[in-house]
Amino acid sequence: MTESCTECGHANLVGSRFCSSCGGQLSRETEVSTEALETLGGIEGTVGMHAPSSGAVLVVTSGHQAGTRYAIAGEQLTVGRHPDSDIFLDDITVSRRHVELKIGSTGYVLSDVGSLNGTYLNGERLEAAEAILTNGDDLQIGKFKLLYLVSWTS
Repeated sequence: MTESCTECGHANLVGSRFCSSCGGQLSRETEVSTEALETLGGIEGTVGMHAPSSGAVLVVTSGHQAGTRYAIAGEQLTVGRHPDSDIFLDDITVSRRHVELKIGSTGYVLSDVGSLNGTYLNGERLEAAEAILTNGDDLQIGKFKLLYLVSWTS
């Protein structure tokens, strides 16, 4: 079964949140809710930093890698089109070195590192040098949309 995008007319799988062609948001009426999230392990390699006791993940919600999950661990993570990036997004709309995530005192901090197309956080272009990510944030890097999720452990 498919659902047509109201912006470009592309046929998308029912339950998709975003159009796989143009990235436009699809109807929320067909949105499938998440029953539960698996708990991810703690963040490794955060010596001298006060990392939250959580695991974090980026889930690709739009783009040809839709459904792919990337666990976020360590002090720094790079995202871009360069093959050496921690998260490799292979599309011309993504800069070779697009964004970095670094551990901060309250969680991960997102920084655009000079991308040509910019980075969008919750639908707004990231104008500041950096932004603190919170659970449920939507990121757009090129034509890819990603959901930032945190699983807290006690």
